[in-house]
Amino acid sequence: MHHSAQGRISGDIAKGIAVITLMFAASVYVPFIGFVCAMLIPLPVLFYRSKLGRQAGMMISGLAIIVMIILLGNISFDLFLLIELMLLGFALSEIFELDLSIEKTVLYSCCIVLFTGSIAVIFYCNMSDINLYNVVSEYVKQNLELTIALYEDMGLPEESLYAISSTVDTIQYILVRIIPALIVVSTLFVSWACILLSKPLLKAGKLFYPDFGSLNIWKAPEFLVWVVILSGVMLLLPYTYLKILGLNALIVLMSIYFFVGIAIISFLFEKKGLPRMLRFILYSIMAFQQIILILVIGLGFFDTWLNFRKLEIGES
Repeated sequence: MHHSAQGRISGDIAKGIAVITLMFAASVYVPFIGFVCAMLIPLPVLFYRSKLGRQAGMMISGLAIIVMIILLGNISFDLFLLIELMLLGFALSEIFELDLSIEKTVLYSCCIVLFTGSIAVIFYCNMSDINLYNVVSEYVKQNLELTIALYEDMGLPEESLYAISSTVDTIQYILVRIIPALIVVSTLFVSWACILLSKPLLKAGKLFYPDFGSLNIWKAPEFLVWVVILSGVMLLLPYTYLKILGLNALIVLMSIYFFVGIAIISFLFEKKGLPRMLRFILYSIMAFQQIILILVIGLGFFDTWLNFRKLEIGES
C-alpha cells in the first residue's frame, strides 16, 4: 500500500512537470495560443500544490524550472515571467488554505508576486549593472516595431501605417511610464481568472476550494471613488510625475471597476436565466470590443450610486 501511494505521488509529480513544461513550450513557441497557455500556467501549479502538499508542489515547480532552462538554453525574460506565474499559482494555493475573503485572496497573492518580482528585477539590474529604464524602453520600442511590421504584413493601408509610425515615440513614452499599472492590472486579471477557473478543477479533484460566496454580488469599496477623483485631479496638475502617478492609479482602479461591471452583468444574466452558450458569446464580444469594455467599467463605477443589482446595504 505504501509503495502504491508513493507510486501515485511520483506519477502526479511527473504529470505536473509535464503539464507545466508543455504549457511553457507552447507559450514560447506557439503564436497566439501560447499567450493563453502562459496565462494558464498558475492553474496546474495550484492544482498539484493543493493535491500533493507544499513540498511536492515546490518539487514540481523547481524541476519544471530546470526543464524550462534546458529548453531555452539560457535564463531569459520569458523564463522570469513564467516563474512569476508559477509563483502566483503556488501563492493562491497557500492562501486558499487560509480560507480568506475574495478581496484578501486576490490582494495577498498579487502582492506576493509583485513584491518578489520587483526585488528580483532590482537585484538583477544591480548585479548586472543594467539601467532598468533603458532596458524597458528598448523592450517597448522593439515590440512596437514588431507590431508595425505585423500590421504591414497584414496589408494595413499605407496612410494608417504612416499615422502609427509617426506616433511611435509618443506611444513609447506613454507605455514606458504606465508599465507599473499594466503589470499590476495583468497580475489582477490572471489572479481573477485563476480563482474562477480553479473552482471546477479543484472540485473535480475533490480538493478544498474556499467559499467566496456569490461573486456576482461583489462591490468595490466605496472609498475607491475618492481615489478615482484624486487621481483625476492629479492629471490636471502641472507636474509630470503627478500626472504619471495619477494615470497609473486610474488604470488600476478602472480594472477594479471592470470586475464590478462584470459582476453586475453576470448577476443580470443569471437573473434573466440566459443559456450558458449565449452568455459565453456575449462575454466574448465584451472582450474584443473596446467600447463595450469602457461601458462595463462605467457600469461598475456608477454602481456605487445607482446600485444596479438593487442589493441591500451591507450585502456583498
